Amino acid sequence: MAVIAARNESNVIGALIKSIKEQEYKDVDIYVIADNCTDNTADIARKNNVFVYERFNNKKRSKGYALEWFFNKILVEIPNKYDAFSIFDADNIVSKDFFQKMNEKLCQGAKIIQGYRDIKNPGDNWITSCYAIFYWTMNRYYHYSRYKIGLSPLINGTGFTVAMSVLKENSGWHSRTLTEDIEFSIENIFKGHTIAWAHDAIVYDEQPQTFKQSCRQRLRWSVGHMQCFRKFSNNSFKIKNITATTIDAIIYILGVPMILLPIAITLIDISKIFFHNYSFHTVGIKSSIIAIILTMLQALIIPLLERKNIKNFWKGIATYPLFLLSWFVINMVSCFKMNLEWKPIIHTRQNKTF
Repeated sequence: MAVIAARNESNVIGALIKSIKEQEYKDVDIYVIADNCTDNTADIARKNNVFVYERFNNKKRSKGYALEWFFNKILVEIPNKYDAFSIFDADNIVSKDFFQKMNEKLCQGAKIIQGYRDIKNPGDNWITSCYAIFYWTMNRYYHYSRYKIGLSPLINGTGFTVAMSVLKENSGWHSRTLTEDIEFSIENIFKGHTIAWAHDAIVYDEQPQTFKQSCRQRLRWSVGHMQCFRKFSNNSFKIKNITATTIDAIIYILGVPMILLPIAITLIDISKIFFHNYSFHTVGIKSSIIAIILTMLQALIIPLLERKNIKNFWKGIATYPLFLLSWFVINMVSCFKMNLEWKPIIHTRQNKTF
């Protein structure tokens, strides 16, 4: 089953449904969760002859709550109808062989599989180009590399497949944080599952085009990451079977809190300038220039490795250091912000462009 979580996505949901119906692998049923919709998302989905579940809950508003509500119904109504489900966001476009590649992984014994998350609109402006470079970097240097050496990549929001046996094992979908994908990943890694990687199962995702929207989205991710840290920090000491995969997962959830360490080092360096006649001028400028150059080189190499036309992404390559610096600030803010209301981002792009 293909499961689409949608909230006021009438602009784009038809294109996603069309891309799923055009799959080479035909044995797929499409379910749309119209979550707190005030537009005609549900009507458009019904006109496309797919299953529609409408949910209204003003207190529990997030993708995680929507999935929990939906799968609670599925496990009661049709618990044995499907072998697996794939999750998509309504703004996605799916490559024609996505389900074929996922089916191959399932037949090989994988139970949780993440596909390759690509970008619908990488060439729109410097922000979408930076997003593209970031996701291509994560695909190759985090997910794919871990999969190749036997560790576990992570579920990455959309374009992933899970065997129904995992859902039954967990008695449904249960996530409470703003990053339900990370929460689901860590929880199942701690239970002994290794997440597989399907490099050729591609899903295209629309990225925000304004810096304000980008900051709001990334702050939600960082706050969700902190929520996962608080949830799993105690559980990590209760793991009975310590493996390289579980240790790697523990290191990951420490990522955002560890941002406090460089902040402390920076404050110490500033105090040296004022109280110990420490000269920041020469060393600080040189190290900053080196860091900027290395970051831009990374941003240049990644599109080449992913066989992208770098002429379309030169703005992202030039501004990637600024993008990462803004994320450093966002991560810093998230360390002191315990809760954040989930707010949707308006999507309008129906087709992928380069």
